[in-house]
Amino acid sequence: MRRTAGVVVASTRAAAGTYEDRSGPIISEWLAAEGFEPLPVRVVPDGPEVRAALEGLLAEGVRVLITSGGTGLTRDDRTPEITAALLDKEVPGIMEAIRAAGRPHTPLAALSRGVAGVAGGTFIINLPGSPGGVRDGLAVLQPLIEHIYTQLEGRRDAGHEGAGHQAAAENSTHTTSHKTGGHHGH
Repeated sequence: MRRTAGVVVASTRAAAGTYEDRSGPIISEWLAAEGFEPLPVRVVPDGPEVRAALEGLLAEGVRVLITSGGTGLTRDDRTPEITAALLDKEVPGIMEAIRAAGRPHTPLAALSRGVAGVAGGTFIINLPGSPGGVRDGLAVLQPLIEHIYTQLEGRRDAGHEGAGHQAAAENSTHTTSHKTGGHHGH
């Protein structure tokens, strides 16, 4: 299966051509370095166009979908709400880690309202619109992305450090049930 990835930049100014998007290329380069095939960046105005872009990429079957922008406090910053409505499962710890990683660089990191989670077989995450916020977010995501991907592919224990040791310990603890034909599924 192709490891495709989508990038949506929510920026009314960039979509209108009055501001150059600098975060989309950073995300695309990072995705390529992580072994994903990034589709062309979709730059859309804040608001309903974000939903259309996300739904379009989900319909195309991307495995990872990263947004940039629309996570602030202005009236049209709606990316987190739009994303949350599409998620089957949220993964709040990732966003907590991203906000914590950004705080040493700027106190404004605490204002990012982004969400992360899973929609079907796609991992979606909202990053801030600034290049610095994007870099902070990707630095947090870097050691996690392969494990996220393998779990979404159904490989439950892939990437778990010591998973074999835990299984061996469980087997030695449950030898009686194995001898009697019992089974402990996890």
